Amino acid sequence: MSNKLPDIRPRRVRFSWENTPLHWVPGDPTSTHVINALHLLLPAGERWFVHVFKQALPLITDEGLKERVKGFMGQEGTHAVAHQRVLDHMKEQGLDPAPYVENVEWLFERLLGDGTAPPAARTGWLRERLAMVAAIEHYTAVLGQWILDARPLDEAGADPVMMDLLRWHGAEEVEHRDVAFDLFTHLDGGYARRVRTMALAGPLLVWLLHRGSRFLMANDPLVAGRITPKWTHFLHRSAQGRVPTLRGLALAAPRYLRPGFHPSQEGDLRQALDYIAVSPAHAEYRRFSG
Repeated sequence: MSNKLPDIRPRRVRFSWENTPLHWVPGDPTSTHVINALHLLLPAGERWFVHVFKQALPLITDEGLKERVKGFMGQEGTHAVAHQRVLDHMKEQGLDPAPYVENVEWLFERLLGDGTAPPAARTGWLRERLAMVAAIEHYTAVLGQWILDARPLDEAGADPVMMDLLRWHGAEEVEHRDVAFDLFTHLDGGYARRVRTMALAGPLLVWLLHRGSRFLMANDPLVAGRITPKWTHFLHRSAQGRVPTLRGLALAAPRYLRPGFHPSQEGDLRQALDYIAVSPAHAEYRRFSG
């Protein structure tokens, strides 16, 4: 299957953050920080994806799949760098993300790291983590399609550089939506493992995003403790279309667990590639480097 699919390749991009305000959705710190919570997770999470896939590369016998996995790794490495620069910009504006990011790094490097399983169980642990990456990648593809369609953020006057970062990243998530699943299927594909890792990935992602947005609100120097985050705030913003809905995230899991499911059934690949073709960050890199 993999050799019939489009090539996956990393792209050079350049974002200029000088004019991006801390509340990049004007007058709406709730929406800003719900989405900003992704920046807290992505650098460490995507470095972990690359680390796990490096261990799987020697085991791949399908050369087409191997090339797509390498392209996936290149894209994820580029994503990690781009989101790390957002964290740096956040710190420059007086909101230091380090305390929360350190907890996220502990999760990926220690709890989900190489040393968690004893040597005799290393192969099974690799397969378990590949299944976990596939489950998380299902959610990133769902979120990628959501941000491509999120016109209410444009209507709210959201910062165009931040929107370009999110849409460029989201488009590449839709583009490589099937790579992690195909790798897991190639090396294992066990349905029980697929169910188990999805049962963990979905609630974990929602919990981390919830905790992350609360951390950002609590440490935002512009909010200064005047706003206590509540679920009603989130539900109101999701009804406005400014943040993903819990219903949309919840319904992603049963789709993933359907027998016969394949990630190619998710998202609009043509829309994703069309956005990548016009992304200002890609054009800016070509202009700056040329």
